[in-house]
This record gives sequence, structure tokens and C-alpha cells, in this order.
Amino acid sequence: MPETQPTTTPTTRQRLGYLVGRTLPSSLHGWVVNDITGPGATRRYAIRCLVPLVPILAALLFIPGPWLIRISMVLLLFLPFVYFLFALKNIYLRHRLVSHGLDPQLLDKHKQSRLDKERAEYETRYRSAP
Repeated sequence: MPETQPTTTPTTRQRLGYLVGRTLPSSLHGWVVNDITGPGATRRYAIRCLVPLVPILAALLFIPGPWLIRISMVLLLFLPFVYFLFALKNIYLRHRLVSHGLDPQLLDKHKQSRLDKERAEYETRYRSAP
């Protein structure tokens, strides 16, 4: 199994640039791959996308009117946002890999290794040699 822990990490300035969409130098490609495909990648992606939305949703709660209307406005924005956030996750993460000059197929490496393992287990169980 390939190494999942990167050897170098970006500086604070590089990390902030990365969070707003800038690319990192090639010496940090291992860190980028781990960030996009490693454990907790979906959680990090969701947090990075939802944090900028929180102040907007909080501001909507201060609009005068009944609480039902305020909460409805927040949910009307929040629910479709979360739906499309996860629906477009792979497209965005592939774009991040390509923008760093990495192979977009890296996004499927964990899924493919799991499928290969399941296939091997299936073949050993049900396709024994004659």
C-alpha cells in the first residue's frame, strides 16, 4: 500500500493560498494527494466549502420576520448547497488534482484497491481451481 503520510507540509502562507485555490509547489504534491484522497478528505472538503457559507446563513437569521420564515430562508439555501456540494465533489477534487499537475485517476485509488480486494476474495471463495 502506498505511503499515506506526506513527508513535508506547507507553510501557513502556502496553506492559506491552497485553501483559496492556489497551487502548491511540486515538492508538496505528496501532501496535496494525501489532502485530496487520504483519510478524512470528504470531511475536509465539506468543512472548507461550508465555512464561508456560515456567515451568510447567520446573517439571514437577523432579517426581521417570523422565525419560521427565517429558518425557511436558511434551509432554502443550505439544503441545495449541501446536495450540490457532495454531488460535485469528485469533479472539484479532480480539478484540484489537475491544477497541481497530478493524475486525476489518483482520486479513485482507494476505491479501486477496495474493489480489487473484494474481487480477489470473491474469486478465491467461488472460483476455486478445478
